[in-house]
Amino acid sequence: MFRRLAIIGGGAAAASLLSELLERDATPPLQLDWFTGGGHPARGVAYATTSEQHLLNVRAASMSMFAGKPRGFLDFVQRSDPAVNGTDFLPRRLYGDYLEAEVARALKQGRARGHHVNLIPIAVDALVPETDGVTVIHGEESHHVDAAVLAIGALPPQPLGVVGEAALASGRYVVDPWRLLAAAEQIQPPRKVVLVGLGLTAVDVVLELSARWPQAGFVGLSRHGRFPEAHLRNAALPVDDGAGLVEAMRDAPEIRQWTRLLREAIGQPGIEWRAVVDSLRPHLSGLWAELPLEQRSRFMRHARWAWERARHRMAPAVHDAVDALERSGRLQRRCGRLRAVEVDGASLRLTLAHAGVVETLDADLVIQTVGLETDLRRSDHRLISQLLTNAHIEADPLGLGVIADRNGHLHHAGQPWPHLFAIGSLLRGTLWESTAMPEIRQQARQLADRLLDG
Repeated sequence: MFRRLAIIGGGAAAASLLSELLERDATPPLQLDWFTGGGHPARGVAYATTSEQHLLNVRAASMSMFAGKPRGFLDFVQRSDPAVNGTDFLPRRLYGDYLEAEVARALKQGRARGHHVNLIPIAVDALVPETDGVTVIHGEESHHVDAAVLAIGALPPQPLGVVGEAALASGRYVVDPWRLLAAAEQIQPPRKVVLVGLGLTAVDVVLELSARWPQAGFVGLSRHGRFPEAHLRNAALPVDDGAGLVEAMRDAPEIRQWTRLLREAIGQPGIEWRAVVDSLRPHLSGLWAELPLEQRSRFMRHARWAWERARHRMAPAVHDAVDALERSGRLQRRCGRLRAVEVDGASLRLTLAHAGVVETLDADLVIQTVGLETDLRRSDHRLISQLLTNAHIEADPLGLGVIADRNGHLHHAGQPWPHLFAIGSLLRGTLWESTAMPEIRQQARQLADRLLDG
C-alpha cells in the first residue's frame, strides 16, 4: 500500500477521495497531506455559492458523496427538513454544507483509526514524479510522498482567442463569472449584458445577476442559441437498462451511426427521450473508450453541443425562472459564432457570424460563460504548467484534461506513472463522463482501493 499520500485540490473530488481513504482501516495508518489551495475546503467553486437560485441539476437522492451510502445527502438534509423529497432539486449551498460535514466526520473517524492528516491551505507549486514516489514542492518546502493525486477540478478560465487585448484591459469583458458574482454588489449595474455561452454556467449567472441588477437586460449568445434542456418535473425511470442500444453502439463506434441509433431509440412510440439518455449514463465511459481519436474529434466539432444540452439538464424550477426572464423581455438569445470583441468608446462591440451573415452587438458588460476549462495547453495554472513544461504529464489532444489510463494513472512519454494519479474533470479525455458527483464518487472509491492496495 501507499502509506504517505498527497491530495492536491480543495473541491468535492478531493473531499470524496479524502473521506473514502479515512473511512478505511490501514496498517500502518496513513500519513495524508491535503493541499486545499485556500478558498473553501470541500466546497470548491461549484458548491461555494450561497445563492438560493443556484440549484443542483441532479435530484437529491442521487447526490451522495459515497458510493456505498446512496442516501447520504438525502439523510443529511432531511435531518433539518423532513419534508425534503429525494426527487427535489436543492440549493447547491446545502450540498456544500453536506460536503463540509462529511469531511469533518471523516477526519474525526480517521484520527480514531490512527490516520494522520495535514490540512495545508496553500497551493502546490511543483511535483516531481519519480520511480519510488513523488516529491511535492510548495514555497520553500519539499517532501516526498508515496503517491500524489491531482484533484484540482476545472482549470482557471481563459479568454476566448477572439477577444482583443483592449477589451480584456477595459475590465468590461469578464473571464471568470464566479469572481464577478462574488463582487456583483460592488459593481455599478450595467444596462446591457451579453453572456457568451448558454450552458449551465450561463443559467447560474443570468438568474443571479437579473435579481441583483433589476434594470439590466441580458443577451445570451452561442453557436446554436439554445439553453440546456429541463428535467421532467417527476422522475422517470429508464424504460430498460439500455443494453441493446449500448451493444449496437459498441458494434459501430462512429458518431454518425451513434446519432442514427439514438434517434431511432428516442423515436420509438411511448419513449421519453430523457429516459434513453439517462439509460446510457453508466456506459458512457466505456463507449467513449471505443471511439477512435478521429471520431472523438468529430463528436467535439459536431455533436457535443447537442449531447451536453440533453445530458446536463436544468432543474424544472430553474427552467421556469429562465423562461420567465425570456417572456418578460429581459433575456434574449442569439445564434452566432463570436468573431471579435473590441472596445468601442464606453462599451464593447461584439462581431458575430451566423448563416453567412456578419452582425455586431454592443454591450456594457460581456461575461464569458462557456463552462469548464480543461485544456492544459491554454492554462496558466502554475502546477499544471510546471508538469507540462517538464514533460511529467501529457495534454489530451482534444483539450479534455490529461492523458491517463482508466485507473487514473497519469501518463508521460506514453507510459503511466506508478505513483501519480488524477481524479475528476482532468480525466474527461479518458472517461468523458467525469465531472458529476455520481461518477466522481465511484472514481474516489476505486482510487482509494487502488492506493490502499498499493
